[in-house]
Amino acid sequence: MGAQEGGQRAEPVRRESSLRAWLLHFVYDLLWVICALFSSPWWVTRCLINSTFRRLVWERLGFELKKVRAKGAAPRVLVHGVSVGEVKAAQSLVVGLEESGYEVVISATTDTGVDVASKVYGGDRVARFPLDFSPVVRRFLRSLRLDAVVLVELEVWPSFLLAANHTDIPVVVVNGRITARSYERYDAFRYLLPQFHRISMFCVQDEEYAARFKDLSSQARRIVVTGNIKVDALPLELRAPGAEIQQLVCGEASRQLVVAGSTHEPEERWVVDAWRAHFPDAALVLCPRHPDRCDELSVRLGGRVQRLTELRSKGEERDESRALLIDTVGELEEIYGLADVVIVGGTLVQHGGQNMMEPAAAGRAVIHGPSFENFVQEARLLERAGASRVIAGEHELGATVRELLADDSLRSEMGELGRAAIAGERGATHATLVALEEMLPKAGSGDVAAG
Repeated sequence: MGAQEGGQRAEPVRRESSLRAWLLHFVYDLLWVICALFSSPWWVTRCLINSTFRRLVWERLGFELKKVRAKGAAPRVLVHGVSVGEVKAAQSLVVGLEESGYEVVISATTDTGVDVASKVYGGDRVARFPLDFSPVVRRFLRSLRLDAVVLVELEVWPSFLLAANHTDIPVVVVNGRITARSYERYDAFRYLLPQFHRISMFCVQDEEYAARFKDLSSQARRIVVTGNIKVDALPLELRAPGAEIQQLVCGEASRQLVVAGSTHEPEERWVVDAWRAHFPDAALVLCPRHPDRCDELSVRLGGRVQRLTELRSKGEERDESRALLIDTVGELEEIYGLADVVIVGGTLVQHGGQNMMEPAAAGRAVIHGPSFENFVQEARLLERAGASRVIAGEHELGATVRELLADDSLRSEMGELGRAAIAGERGATHATLVALEEMLPKAGSGDVAAG
């Protein structure tokens, strides 16, 4: 889909107030209050005994926004990604916006997303995305003094959209995607919430997603196919991992290395069983999608694992006869560079997959299961290129890994094909920035939100 007819700038969406709309949002806010009251024994207790949860609640209520640097003269754009994948995917877009003269603030919802954003962009540019309760959202927007909001992929909340509309802040979805399952859910509530018509523009990954967004927005809002910016954020140059991580992960031995990345319960157990039965001479690394599961995982695996934090803190030697559990955030990409074969988690259970492009960009042979509805385009690209092996389930895992470990030339070819396929898909960031030019306030124009 091309540019909007007549080249007109996409404006912030303003909707006339109506009794129906007011009642919808009143009931929505009331439900937040009721849920908070009824669940208060649980969340108050957790806040008292768990400092991490206490921090999450405090930040989602908008009480830690003073740490974000004061707004400068340039137009300020919020780039929001719900978690690690979206935060990392936005890197090339953030660089492009800054080069165009915008000030960028990053927000995320999850703890891991906030932690990675702070490492990548700096803590004074990162805020926790607010709870979608109208007073909290209004405080968030008022404190950050935003001129535009960019939502990576699809993270839409009714009160946030309404508050942005009422304060003339344009909202755009970039790298937009919506799975068939999500489309059905949104379609069932299309006349209630979250009200897609409040979004000024959708920059989407492909025509299939464009058709779904067009249907849900119920009008001719601007929809542009720009491609997948996650591809642009992937480094294609083969960089040697750091000496420290190489020593910790590989030790002194020269075993082949299998990495299972972003895994979910019970994929770790399946991988360990396949390792013991089919490729025990290789070293194994397990990197759960949620590191807070590592204590439980260590027990479930019978304690026959090593943990990365303990190798660092206690100075233990790497024992490659035991699986290594990665219980930190932000190191998986570097560990992929050490692997011979990568198993992508979230694909052997009904989760919808995790990003298989990261190991492919590192030139690794990739294996994943049949559940990848959240990464359909990425999975199809690698499969068509011959860069991945798609297995029917965990019962095929051991034999497939063993086959790839036994064939150096095949692994090398898969790695090269994956990198070539990814290189051919680049350009989405530029297309997205071109589309945003018509909507964002011009840097240096003075067309910015009042304080």
